[in-house]
Amino acid sequence: MRTVTANYACTAGIRATGRRRGRAIGLFLTLLAMTALFATATPAVAADTPTPAAYLAERLRENPVHVSDQFPREVPRSSAPDFSRIAKKTGVPTYVLVLPLQTGADARQLLGAVHDRLGRDGLYVLFEGPDITEARAFGVDAPADAAVTVAQYELPYDAGALLSFERFADVIAQGAEKATARAEAAREKYQDDEPAEMYIGPSDRQNQSFLTGILLTGVPLSILLLAAYARRGRPKKPVLRRFVWGAAVLSAAAVALTATVAFDQTRSSAAEPPAPADLSARVERVAAGLKQDPVYADPESPRVLDARQLDRLHERIRDFRRSDGGGPVYVSLVPQTPESESAGDSGLFAAAVHAKVGRDGVYVVADPADGTIDVYNHGLRLDGNRLSFDVPDSVTLGDSRADEADDHLLGERLDALMTFIDDTPRTDRPWSEPAPPAAPNATRETALPALFSTDFWPGLFVGAFAALLLSSLVAGATGIVQAIRRRRSPVPEPSGSLPLTAPTEPSVSYLRRTAYAELTSLAGEFSDPDDRDRAWDHLDAALLLVDGDPGRVRQPGTDAPTLVAVIVLARAGRAGLAGDPADLCCGVNPLHGPAARRHHVRVSAGGNSRRLLPVCPLCGDTAVAAPGDIPGRLLKLPDPSLGNARLPYYDVTDGPLTAVPQGIARLIDKVRETAGVH
Repeated sequence: MRTVTANYACTAGIRATGRRRGRAIGLFLTLLAMTALFATATPAVAADTPTPAAYLAERLRENPVHVSDQFPREVPRSSAPDFSRIAKKTGVPTYVLVLPLQTGADARQLLGAVHDRLGRDGLYVLFEGPDITEARAFGVDAPADAAVTVAQYELPYDAGALLSFERFADVIAQGAEKATARAEAAREKYQDDEPAEMYIGPSDRQNQSFLTGILLTGVPLSILLLAAYARRGRPKKPVLRRFVWGAAVLSAAAVALTATVAFDQTRSSAAEPPAPADLSARVERVAAGLKQDPVYADPESPRVLDARQLDRLHERIRDFRRSDGGGPVYVSLVPQTPESESAGDSGLFAAAVHAKVGRDGVYVVADPADGTIDVYNHGLRLDGNRLSFDVPDSVTLGDSRADEADDHLLGERLDALMTFIDDTPRTDRPWSEPAPPAAPNATRETALPALFSTDFWPGLFVGAFAALLLSSLVAGATGIVQAIRRRRSPVPEPSGSLPLTAPTEPSVSYLRRTAYAELTSLAGEFSDPDDRDRAWDHLDAALLLVDGDPGRVRQPGTDAPTLVAVIVLARAGRAGLAGDPADLCCGVNPLHGPAARRHHVRVSAGGNSRRLLPVCPLCGDTAVAAPGDIPGRLLKLPDPSLGNARLPYYDVTDGPLTAVPQGIARLIDKVRETAGVH
């Protein structure tokens, strides 16, 4: 009986205890339900949003290479398999994050946090854009710091992400000792001078095209012009002419081929052209997030809204949606960069997101990187002009306080924006933003213009002008050099050009220079004993005029008529040595050289005075066609008795020169008579 009572008491105690536990459990469940209710009533809690490190760890759990979708124009997501292929070269488990620039974030701490959340040892590599920013080895032996140094120093800034990672992986595979030595060598070599750029820009291509155009016309045209100048006054040879044209054509072909090989760049960047999926990935991600929550914070960017600000923003959005004439508001906290699918155009990004979400509303784009805020009305009955032009700069751009704050005071400014939207007048009809212009074509954006385009055509004209200028400069320089050489070591002019080049009123310096050149040339050509028979009389008479010293013609004291006589005798002697003896010299201008016949010519401009004179072919033609021009062609020399006034040569002196119209033989006799030589 005692046992039964005891058992009953024990059972009763157990039941009482069970009832107390049941009440406690019920109370706990009630509190849990209330907590869940309040949690449901709060649309967003900061703890529910993963930190960037947690988000990135989940991405690496899915794939050891994560390429952000935020800059497809520079590093498209479709390049992830290439990163995976290169990562295998390191020989250790490698995790790669290719992210936009982490403004204000510590890259080393970020990799440590990602490793802690992923919980896997290996080599962790962080790219910010196309550049390797940081690498850390956790639980593996890999010279991460040395590999980063080599990639940063050995490669130019425009090498691109894949080439940088390839260099990084190669250094990792070398081992710690070689990697450290290579890093020290790279740091020492490129500390002051960076490696040359690998790619050129559109302006560089324009310069290449311009230079190609200049050379393509300048080189062959210069060959033709210089060859024509070199052949001036010489007999025309068809073979030589064909050779020159062939050289010009070959030079043009060589220029075109060389330019094509030397300027073979086709792209201005290492960025691979993105696929259509690369250009739509971020818009689809943001649109999917906005369908679930009207505020989408980019998980790869620093947090700029705390829990209180996020709750406040959700509350304002709900209130506006329920207001008269209100509607949905969608806020995207996403960076806008030139490398994004919309090329940094927030209006284009908002229009693309609106199309993907498929719901009308006010679309707000807030950039967590630079703090700018843009607002676009797609389909609500709000005054679109007010939203487009009247939002205060303190809201859209911020002020000095916003510039200094890490979060750009976006929470405060978005709250002010919601107030502005609330106060915006309603309209009778929905407002729609005009369609923004399309973003630049991502493929053509990095494609260089063709070499034979843009400034190539102006280059052709500049090349032609340069060839003309060059040939003119060469001709001028050659003329100056020849003139200097003629002064120092004068040489006779070709007899065929004398009627065209000989002056009618020569200076005394010209006569001295020409007389010396002709006389010394005649004396130097006497190499055969037979020469004495053909030209000795000419040389002997010319030397008699200068007392046997050719150098006297270059000294003061010898008058102009004597110098002309020396020139005539020397030229006649040289013609005899060449096998072209001529007894007559042009009587109109003895400096014209040999004469073929005699002709009555007019020798006075004011009257009809005529003389029978030997004439060169040019003067003979002039005497027939334009007889009145002959007085102007007469050789005129200074007459000291008249104050150096110039008269026809036969009126200036009664010396040997007056015998020129009677022929060279008479001139020789006259010289000998004057000198008293028989």
